[in-house]
Formats: sequence, C-alpha cells, structure tokens
Amino acid sequence: MSLTDKAIDRIRELVQSGELPPGAKLPPEQQLAAELGLSRNLMREAVKALAVSRVLEIRRGDGTYVTSLEPELLLSGIGSAVELLRGDTLLELTEVRRLFEPVATGLAAGRISAEGLAEVERHLEAMQVARDDVEELNEHDAAFHRAVIAATGNATLATLLEGIASRTLRARIWRGLVDEDAAGRTLAEHEAIYHALSAGDAPLAQAAALMHVSTTEQWLREHLDRDGAS
Repeated sequence: MSLTDKAIDRIRELVQSGELPPGAKLPPEQQLAAELGLSRNLMREAVKALAVSRVLEIRRGDGTYVTSLEPELLLSGIGSAVELLRGDTLLELTEVRRLFEPVATGLAAGRISAEGLAEVERHLEAMQVARDDVEELNEHDAAFHRAVIAATGNATLATLLEGIASRTLRARIWRGLVDEDAAGRTLAEHEAIYHALSAGDAPLAQAAALMHVSTTEQWLREHLDRDGAS
C-alpha cells in the first residue's frame, strides 16, 4: 500500500467512525496533517482522491467538507466504468442485471404508488409511439426501468441498477431490434411488466422482468458470438 493510500485510509476512518459526519468541515490542512501524522503533500493527495470518489467536496475559498455520503453520490461512478466494458464482460453485466432487476421489479409491484405507475405508463406509451426511433426508444426504455426501480424506495438498489444500465449497450440492442423487426416483442415484454405492476402482482412482475432481461441477454450473447466469428 502506498503512502497516499494509507493517508486516504486514515481520513476514511474518521468518516466511517463518525468523527467526521456527513456535511462536516475538515480541519485546516496543516492541522489535520499534524493530527494524523502525515505530510501536507500526502494529505493534499488523499483529499483530492477522496474528492474524486465523492467522499469529500473541496469548496474553493471555504474549505473541504464531507459530502452527504448518499448512495446516489458515492455509487455514481459505476456508470462511467460500465461504459468501458467490452466483450464477455458485457455478458457478465447482463447476468448481474438478471440477478437484481427481476427481484427489484417484484418488490416495486408491492410498493408502487399511483403516481409512480403513471410515470411507468407514460414511458411505455412513448416507447410504443417511437417504435422505429432508436434514440427515443432508448431514452424512454431507460426512464421506464428507472421509474420501476425508483418505486422500490431503495436508493442503493436504484443507484446500482442505474449504474449497470449502460446507455451505449441499450442503444446497440435497440438498434439491432429495430433493424431485425423484433422491437415489437421487446415492447410487449415492457407491457407485461407494466400490467403486472398495475395488478400489484409481485411474482408476476418478477417473472415478466426476468423474461425481459433474459431475452435481452440472449440477443446480446448471439450477436457477440456472431461479431467474434466474423
């Protein structure tokens, strides 16, 4: 472990212990460095690294603060990493989605409000209208699933699933489905999810979501194999 990593761990320990709670202002750099037995250069590098990971926020002219530490902030970097995945790791990504999203959709069926259901329906209708427009389909597909997962009321789960939902991968899949005249089948899968949510049927919602994610995964697997063979 490098000295910078050790400095990062020292500050993280203060945050984890509650000595520096969310929203707290860090002591001046020189004071904190002395208290932790670190050089000012190491302290500065550690603060910068923790700012990148959204644990700390540097406010110019004011000081450095602990962020809210909310999951949507701390886990926001997942999406950027996911966009870099290629080949077989994309299949691993869809496997992760298959493990989480159906369960989350089942959970949403028992918790979704009338307003939340209306939001899901709005994006479903927009997808039906835009069935030949890949950009519109992609936008409302993401919003459809985002609204479903938001209905769970679980911010950590919502942030994780949002992070693994690669916009680039979604666009690629929709483009392929439209080109192959298979978009209608996928829209029907979204309709099945909506109807299960509307009925408040958790097992049916979970099954519908599993079918949807599984068919998407199968499409991707076939096309990755095809691309690799060509």
